[in-house]
Amino acid sequence: MDAQDRLYTLIPLTEFKAVLGIDDREDPLSRFVLITSTYTIEQYCKRRLLKRANLEYLDFWGDGVLPLREYPVRRIMGVYQTRKPAAPLSPELYYCIPECGAGEDIPGCLAVRPEAGLRRGERAVKVRYLAGYDAGKVPADLASACMELAAWNMSRYRGRRIGMTGAVRGKAAEGEHLESSMPENVRALLEPYRRHTI
Repeated sequence: MDAQDRLYTLIPLTEFKAVLGIDDREDPLSRFVLITSTYTIEQYCKRRLLKRANLEYLDFWGDGVLPLREYPVRRIMGVYQTRKPAAPLSPELYYCIPECGAGEDIPGCLAVRPEAGLRRGERAVKVRYLAGYDAGKVPADLASACMELAAWNMSRYRGRRIGMTGAVRGKAAEGEHLESSMPENVRALLEPYRRHTI
């Protein structure tokens, strides 16, 4: 596994360079715009999109269905009761809704069977699970959003006009405007992946 495979990006570095016709001299800038674009997208979507291990403490008040923060859920690695006596739950006593690895981009829930005998309280359940998309295997519209945002950032950095747009020759002060942090077409592509809060 080379260094570019370990980059925290929604699209591979080689794919980005091939589409934009970038040579190896601009590798540092290419890596920078890909990583910052991925983090910007995750911040805008209010969730982690690339697959990673998560550890959450959940409140249990008797309802057997507990929402998990990150999604799509790929695998539940373990569920533990934190109230004394603290102990791991047997895998037969819990499952995921929707089923792990179903591939749907919807929030998942941990369902705990009544036989688990959980005690009620705040942070009563600890769960370890994998959630998110594999690097290089993200949905096409999400990859396209990352590609467009990274290309947009690349042109801003190359032009050395970071944060400004609309310069008019001879009248720079009259024609300059602050640019938005993300193009509207990228926002439209990301809307299905954005976590909506009430």
